[in-house]
Amino acid sequence: MQNLEQRGHLLTEQINPNSQNLDQLTSLELVDLFNQEDTKTLDAIAAARSELAQAIDCTAKALRQGGCLFYVGAGTSGRLGVLDAAECPPTFCTPPDLVQGIIAGGAGALVRSSEDLEDRQEDGAKAIAHRRVHDLDVVVGITAGGTTPFVHGALQEARGRGATTIAIACVPPEQVSIDADIDIRLLVGPEVLAGSTRLKAGTVT
Repeated sequence: MQNLEQRGHLLTEQINPNSQNLDQLTSLELVDLFNQEDTKTLDAIAAARSELAQAIDCTAKALRQGGCLFYVGAGTSGRLGVLDAAECPPTFCTPPDLVQGIIAGGAGALVRSSEDLEDRQEDGAKAIAHRRVHDLDVVVGITAGGTTPFVHGALQEARGRGATTIAIACVPPEQVSIDADIDIRLLVGPEVLAGSTRLKAGTVT
């Protein structure tokens, strides 16, 4: 995996030319800038529509056959996965174990940053093994910058167990390769605050 010093070239970490004078903008200009940047999420989704449809079809088939859906992520990506999983039972009357969210650092990371824990690839693998993921299941790895070791470890373990794997990232494949059956790239571009992937990357996820 790449360390922080090696990630500056990634699309998610680059400087956004539209926000270089951020400290000089009025409040209204800030609102307009953030709103303008957020519209890029729609274009990113449209560009990945084929992969998204493929992921939907694979997941629906797996659930019909008795499999489960697992989201895996760290930080904002992990929290969004846990949130979506938590909303499934009240929204769709599904059993609580049908869709599960796995976040690096466990439940404590939902309310407190645990960024060092996302660097442990073996913990991602252990989380998948602990849940006894098998060939009927689907595992979705969410990693905005594409490099999160926890997510890579989870996807690798899931593939080894025969599960269908889906990757969601906001960097192009030529910058970071991810070993997954379905590779979804949602290219929203650099953030208004460089590297703050809780912004557009979080929205598009």
